[in-house]
Parts: sequence; C-alpha cells; structure tokens
Amino acid sequence: MATPAKSPNCNAVAERFIRTVREECLDHFIVLGERHLRHLLREFIVHYHGERYHQGLDSQIIRPVVGAANDNGAGKIARRARLGGVLSYYHRRAA
Repeated sequence: MATPAKSPNCNAVAERFIRTVREECLDHFIVLGERHLRHLLREFIVHYHGERYHQGLDSQIIRPVVGAANDNGAGKIARRARLGGVLSYYHRRAA
C-alpha cells in the first residue's frame, strides 16, 4: 500500500517498532522457522509492554505490573531474563 500524499511519516511508528524488534531481539538469533519466530516475537512483546522502559514515555513502562510499592531500597535486586538472557528486567524484591 502506498503512503498517502502529504503524509511522509505515516508509517514512522511501525518502522521504528520493527527496527527495535530487529535490533534488540532478532539480530541475536538464527530463526529456525515460523514457530521459533513466533515464540521470539511473543516473548519480546511481553518484555516490550511490561518490562522495558520507554524514553518517549518519560522512562515509564507501557503496562507496568502492579505490585507492592517498595521505595525504601531494602529489598534485593532481582533479574528476570527472557530468551536466554538476551532480554533482562531488573526489579527490587519486596523486603
């Protein structure tokens, strides 16, 4: 489908998302088939929406997991790894 006239940035958001998926996920793997690709994309989408900080959103997470507030710094730092450690999310455990 052609980009409409007078709107050269019509696909900019989609193109940026595809670039992010490629750079942060797909460039680190040799995709072995459609099933493998779907698994990689599914894991990346969960990470992207629930664990990845977005600079354009003032370093917020799109859909943060609601949990107990623990701002006192007493809990230990924990790491949640996805896709064999390619994607990581660090959080503070409740004390």
